[in-house]
Amino acid sequence: MVSSYTPNDTGNFIDSLGRSIASLPPDWANLLDSHRELIVTRAPGRLDLMGGIADYSGSLVLQWPIESAVHVALQRQEAAKLRIASMPEKANGPARLFEIELDDLLASDYATARARLASNADEHWAAYVAGAFPILMRERNASFHEGAQILLRSDVPEGKGVASSAALEVASMQAISKAYGLPLNPVELALLCQKVENLIVGAPCGVMDQMTAAAGELNRLLELRCQPAELQGTIPLPAGIAVWGIDSGIRHSVGGADYRTVRTAAFMGYRIIADRAGLAAQAVDDSGHLAIEDPEWKGYLANITPEEFEREYAAHLPEEIRGEDFLARYGGITDKVSSVAHALSYPVLSATRHPIYENARVMAFARLLRNWQGDDDSVKLGSLMYESHQSYSSCGLGSDGTDLLVALTREALNNGLYGAKITGGGSGGTVAILGRRSADEAVRRIASQYGERTGYQAVIISGSSPGASSFGSLRIESFAAAV
Repeated sequence: MVSSYTPNDTGNFIDSLGRSIASLPPDWANLLDSHRELIVTRAPGRLDLMGGIADYSGSLVLQWPIESAVHVALQRQEAAKLRIASMPEKANGPARLFEIELDDLLASDYATARARLASNADEHWAAYVAGAFPILMRERNASFHEGAQILLRSDVPEGKGVASSAALEVASMQAISKAYGLPLNPVELALLCQKVENLIVGAPCGVMDQMTAAAGELNRLLELRCQPAELQGTIPLPAGIAVWGIDSGIRHSVGGADYRTVRTAAFMGYRIIADRAGLAAQAVDDSGHLAIEDPEWKGYLANITPEEFEREYAAHLPEEIRGEDFLARYGGITDKVSSVAHALSYPVLSATRHPIYENARVMAFARLLRNWQGDDDSVKLGSLMYESHQSYSSCGLGSDGTDLLVALTREALNNGLYGAKITGGGSGGTVAILGRRSADEAVRRIASQYGERTGYQAVIISGSSPGASSFGSLRIESFAAAV
């Protein structure tokens, strides 16, 4: 498939392939040097406008695919080996290089592959790419009798909460599926990439990032109900409204302790609610993972209304509980990619309340967008974003930097900015801002004020681009790198 939308960055990526390879060490100078077909794919990062960490609890989420993207160029090779080169963001920086025998990777179970790819911290980035091979083999019965040479470049800022890892996973999985003739629709592509992150990388993420990178549409919000991945369609922003992101400079990671703790606490809350509701639970393994018979909520906190939660369950949830005390009473949780640590204390009440109220906020946000009547509705949208931001902080996922950016946005209401909130996994990263399209100068002023107060020159994220499935792939016949 040749993409119907070819952004300038794709052309720049293709034009720079020869120069990129020429900059590699001498023993990598033969990367992509055969006359076999080259597959090029592209996947964008995202701004989490609403929904965020409620995705793993089944919430509706609204996600904006950004202009910045990851490109992957892949060429099959007869040798059963993977050779992966990741080009630096800055022209004078060193490339990251990784190679592995394909048979060694495919012979491993998930735990062994995860340990192997995490054994060297400098090479762990490659798990997002190489992890697609064992996932496709085990989940889709794919056979790989040939290896691959892969070159990639990312313009998505890392550690900023704009889903750089998901963009890398999706662009890589798309390239592999195209090169080896493994058809995947957008939902399949996203769910398989989530498995890469959960099972190979070892990060307990939800699916909204991968779904946006795979199925996002240009200049539209992706509407996704995460149960587990029900695409509701897309929503255009009202005319004259725009979305920006401002990077706080505080590095974010969905593998970090705060995100893991809050995620686990939410599943602990669901377990307590299920017990209170008389739902049957049974162990499914020796790691404290449970299955619960739940025909009404289907295992998702987001299916409980705020009114029902406050009336029936809130008073029975502890504000905090130690893991060992929870396990002694309840046995475990239903989340398959996290577990309760005996020695940690978990903020159960706030972590459980957040997705229940967030789902209600996102549904109200989507209704307002569809029936937008003007500035009054835009102010209501902004209020919902501020409520979401405060809820993050209540869970312990705020940060001084993101709080400052949100406060500066509040002060700029008369300059056409309506609302702001921390995005994605929280604890730093990027703040999403909603405002009039003409408010570019107000956004730049906020970034400047933030820099004056913190000493960090914040990056502004703007623009939009389509997901990997809309882009498809570009096929270059008989590519030979000019080295």
